[in-house]
Amino acid sequence: MQASEFPRAVAAATSTASSLGLTTDDAIVLHDSNKLTLRLLPCDVLARVAPVAHQVAQFEVDVAQRLADSGCPVAALEPRVEPRVYERDGFAVTLWTYYEPVAPQEVSPADYANALKRLHVGMRELDVPTPHFTDRVEQAQHLANRDQTPALADADRELLGDTLRSLRRVIGERGGAEQLLHGEPHPGNVLTTKNGLLFIDFETCCRGPVEFDLAHAPEEVSAHYPGVDQDLLRECRILMLAMITTWRWDRGDQLPNGRRLGTEWLSQIRAALDRKGLDTPR
Repeated sequence: MQASEFPRAVAAATSTASSLGLTTDDAIVLHDSNKLTLRLLPCDVLARVAPVAHQVAQFEVDVAQRLADSGCPVAALEPRVEPRVYERDGFAVTLWTYYEPVAPQEVSPADYANALKRLHVGMRELDVPTPHFTDRVEQAQHLANRDQTPALADADRELLGDTLRSLRRVIGERGGAEQLLHGEPHPGNVLTTKNGLLFIDFETCCRGPVEFDLAHAPEEVSAHYPGVDQDLLRECRILMLAMITTWRWDRGDQLPNGRRLGTEWLSQIRAALDRKGLDTPR
């Protein structure tokens, strides 16, 4: 979140909680990127805050609520208030249950795969309008131009553009089974709690093969997930890496150390393509 918006965003969260009868004397920042995540005390509520114009909070609330109702491993909304989006001073505020992290922090691949499988089973039962995963790839393709990614070298821009374009077509033409997906079930979107592993952040939901979701998880997880198409998974991993690399070179990217990660991931993409015996995918 832009530094100039930070104080207003915190104030929007605390005043919203207070107006709902949740005692809020302090706000601890847990995460700050395109959306601000706060732990409000002493009511012990997790608040997520984003500018109204740049969020899909109502969609996320609806999906999370329906998945929780069906017993899926997802973080719950705050039960003491109405489960909806609260708007204040140009910000959208959603209130969630705060889960105290439990040790150890290491998550076994088998537990991760089991939780993701349970999530996918529940998601198959949801009928909600979502973009296709290729739409998300197309969004990344639009960033691979000099206006949006001015610091990206021409050779790297060509690499990302070719990779996104080719793998979007190849994976999209496979014609395999597709379903509703989380979209980004990477470790940063998995909480380790006394209730087990819980997924968060459903604003990235899309439709596609489960291998697209598995591509975001640690490599060891796929060995414990049944029925994986390993060739498709390898293609999805390279595609996913090209997408997140492009986002890190976006001139508006706010992820800490984002440019360093973007440089590292460019090298990983080249290495992955070399293992496939290609300079760039065609």
